[in-house]
Amino acid sequence: MDYPRPSVRDSWFAPLSVDTFLKVLNITLLHPFVAWIIPLCFRAEHHAWDTTPMRISIAWATFVTLLYFADVVSHKIAYGMHREVDLSEEVIVITGGASGLGLLIAEVYGMRGATVAVLDKADPENSEARGITYYKCDVGDKAQLATVAAEIERDLGTPTVLINNAAVVKGKKLLDMELEEVEKSLTTNLVSHFYTIKTFLPGMIRNDTGGTIVTVSSVIGQLGAAQLTDYAAAKAGVTALHKSLAAELQEYPEIKTILVTPGQLSTPLFAGVATPNRFIAPLVEPIDVAKEIIKAVDMGLSDHIGMPLYARWVDWYNVLPVGVQKIARKVSGIDRGMKTFVGRRGNELREKNGNLI
Repeated sequence: MDYPRPSVRDSWFAPLSVDTFLKVLNITLLHPFVAWIIPLCFRAEHHAWDTTPMRISIAWATFVTLLYFADVVSHKIAYGMHREVDLSEEVIVITGGASGLGLLIAEVYGMRGATVAVLDKADPENSEARGITYYKCDVGDKAQLATVAAEIERDLGTPTVLINNAAVVKGKKLLDMELEEVEKSLTTNLVSHFYTIKTFLPGMIRNDTGGTIVTVSSVIGQLGAAQLTDYAAAKAGVTALHKSLAAELQEYPEIKTILVTPGQLSTPLFAGVATPNRFIAPLVEPIDVAKEIIKAVDMGLSDHIGMPLYARWVDWYNVLPVGVQKIARKVSGIDRGMKTFVGRRGNELREKNGNLI
């Protein structure tokens, strides 16, 4: 699914980023298989076992292998074993699935034969997607959600996967927002998660094969940013909700939880936002996030998905001295990005006028 991009002239190296280099390293020098190929190549050249190149390459391969298995063990300790997933038996509920990331995930699962229910108050961008049942619903409205939940149970069966993806972005300074806008933002971005989990989790617990809850949060919930006070507060709450819920669900090992904290997605939700530094903080393509979510759900794993690289290390930001934090914010431009924000509605208006952002 292609979305309009800012009409700027990029240099030839614009697609390069820290994440690009890391991906290359992960499939070369940082991969155990490749690391062990190096000493084998030296051996093929008749290097003795006690030569310096052989010792260094073996030490490196051993180090990389230990790190790899340490990561696997750490993941098992943190999240436990996987649950068996049979797509023909899964009923997947996706909130905010009429467009963007939610629609991508819905389309993939629909084509693969899973039963998919999309909840959104907007009309779907693709009304002909196979295997998807659309329910018009404002997930921030308890009454609407209860009615739709009963319809899903009747039409499709008991939901086994819940992907909380619904979100809105106002993009205004706090003093420029009406209280009704603040309440609407917090209800959609945060409170709706409580509603959907309370609605669908009991059925997952009763289900013999368990279930999976996916929480789509944002790195902004950890960093905050100007003109995103409501959104940042909600996403911080969503992240805390997910972590607390995961702790409560330890007595139900068959229920898996996946937290997603992406950086700026290239969807109409953040249309017009200026990307401060594409090398350190590149735009995240929805398809890349969708792939990781689908992979974790398919494997029956609990996980934390952070994209791009800085999103996985952002917690270290709070360890920095406050002066360094302020300098980092100024250099990164995180508090200037929303000055050019137009949002989904502004994006639609520009498209109608033939002026794509």
